[in-house]
Amino acid sequence: MLVIGHRGAAGHVAENTLGSMRRALALGVDGIEFDVRHCGDRLVVLHDATLERTTDGHGTCRDLPLAELRALHTANGERVPLLEEVLALVTGCAPINVEIKEGELADSVISALEQYYAATPRALESVLLSTFDIAATARLASRRGRMRLGVLYEEETFAHALARARELDADSIHLPLEDVASATVTAARDAGLVVYVYTVNEAADIAHCHACGVDGVFSDFPDRVIAFNRDHGDKETQR
Repeated sequence: MLVIGHRGAAGHVAENTLGSMRRALALGVDGIEFDVRHCGDRLVVLHDATLERTTDGHGTCRDLPLAELRALHTANGERVPLLEEVLALVTGCAPINVEIKEGELADSVISALEQYYAATPRALESVLLSTFDIAATARLASRRGRMRLGVLYEEETFAHALARARELDADSIHLPLEDVASATVTAARDAGLVVYVYTVNEAADIAHCHACGVDGVFSDFPDRVIAFNRDHGDKETQR
């Protein structure tokens, strides 16, 4: 299974920080997922619309001037990073999954990524875009260019999400852990989709995803999945 660090390595270092991304890279992940929102006229890497859970600030991210947001501290004493700071850190080290937390930002995120990689457009092929917003997912599909598209879902049924993924010619479908079964993985594979699962942290869940044949998992503890893969590989060799 591919190992995708969820918000970096959120189980070890404060989520969506540069420190979390560095830890994920040091652990040897196959990719990094992070969240994007806007603050003022800039794109920042932050999961929640509000600030209390992940910073020492209060209120709503979008209502705060960027300078004030950047003066706040995360649990590990860092600043909330700008999108371009994360891109500078991870580009060339691991593919990325950019999850867009506000659907209206679809065009802005694509434009920002195209601008950042203007000198190296092939690097866009290592970018995977996703969002829970159904309308925004369709917008991403029409504008993604070289970038890949993942259909991310939570409240709708697997069947509905699968139909959307096929209609949009998506590259992958991102299953919640509770939907992982051999039948769903097979159905997605038959539709030509890569199957990723979120968020997989516990040993039993890692083993279940492997048994069902998923292609990759998002994990707060990527080292656990890496260790499972290594151990499983050793056992397969012994057989």
